[in-house]
Amino acid sequence: MTILELRQYSLRPGRRDELIELFEREFVESQEELGARIVGTFRDLGDPDRFVWVREFADMAARRAALAGFYGGPVWRAHRAAANATMIDSDDVLMLEPVGPGLPDASRAAVGSGSSGPSRVLVVVRSGEGLEPSVAEAERLLGVRPVVACSAPYVNDFPALPVRDEQVVVWFASFADAALQAAREPLHAEPAWRAGTQAIQLLELEPTPRSALR
Repeated sequence: MTILELRQYSLRPGRRDELIELFEREFVESQEELGARIVGTFRDLGDPDRFVWVREFADMAARRAALAGFYGGPVWRAHRAAANATMIDSDDVLMLEPVGPGLPDASRAAVGSGSSGPSRVLVVVRSGEGLEPSVAEAERLLGVRPVVACSAPYVNDFPALPVRDEQVVVWFASFADAALQAAREPLHAEPAWRAGTQAIQLLELEPTPRSALR
């Protein structure tokens, strides 16, 4: 079992870089020491006031312990006012379980070392009943082998942090900057997507300097 959280934060205008600087300085190692791996942190290229990030837990027990330890601990207590001051909403959260291999381990740059290049991450969120989390379909459409996840079939046992109660399939795929546009075109050509029979969100993301996923 592996548990992922895909978290999308709506921020106050012009304050995204302020939150990213605080997050990368204070909230990465402090969570990982408690069992929450910070997989990726991103600027949303389609919304200058949205911050997207992904964290991973070994299982639900590890998730509960890590969340209780972090949000009840000294680092969050010291910096929560500054973090919350940048946010309008932090409740857009999906709790997911990978289908097959999960997100790969990757090295993370040290604080202040800067970005390692113009990579992009495309996240496709499909909502609705009866969706099949097919890795083959995702690879056919995207042209690369993505990580596929679906809604985790577990009760959120840390209710202080809400999660969305809906069935989703999510694809995570990395591209060079120049390849992102070409990767999007087959998605818009799919008949079910053109007909609007599925609710679909495309997140085109720029990794922050310390994001492990890029």
